[in-house]
Amino acid sequence: MAVKLLTDYNASQKRLLEVAREKAETELNFLKSQINPHFLFNSLNAVYFLIDKSNTEARQALHKFSEMLRYQLYEVKDVKISIEKEIAYLQDYIGLQQLRMENCEVQMQIEPTVKGFAIEPLLLLPFVENSFKHLSHFGNGTRNTVAIALSRQNGEMAFSIRNTTENKTFIEPYGGIGLTNVRRRLELLYPQKHQLLVGEEDGWYTVHLTLKL
Repeated sequence: MAVKLLTDYNASQKRLLEVAREKAETELNFLKSQINPHFLFNSLNAVYFLIDKSNTEARQALHKFSEMLRYQLYEVKDVKISIEKEIAYLQDYIGLQQLRMENCEVQMQIEPTVKGFAIEPLLLLPFVENSFKHLSHFGNGTRNTVAIALSRQNGEMAFSIRNTTENKTFIEPYGGIGLTNVRRRLELLYPQKHQLLVGEEDGWYTVHLTLKL
């Protein structure tokens, strides 16, 4: 009897030590995750002030990148994010793309009703990324256009994006892993509550997404 009690006690103590160790490791990993972004943002801030004040374009680019990084590190951990923050992130991304691309016009139309609701973080980004990937194929000085529209009506959000494209280059990016992942994510997050239409017509590649909120 005494031996059994001692054995049970030792086993109990061992479990407690394992729980304490796991808790300590979890806390340590959490602290590490906080330190690294803090160091990174301090470094970006230092680089910002090293850039000559007259180089406003470079400063703006670094600021946009910093805001995007902050969003990806902190905001996307939430299950849902306000549409206002998601739009701000998209605008920062678009701003960076425009800095590196010539002959690129971006038209963004956001209806006043697009506010006060939440969606999953980075849900719209893949469509915007793919539009700019299309444009990166152009090297002949052609004027490129990306047109984005976002509206909300009767409990539904409608998002559309279209971009000029070359017939020989539009198929692969939208038919590859990126679109497959987006489709799967929509199926998981909005089962029976979304419609995604993708197509090409008259030199324009178009995406229409409707979500029931």
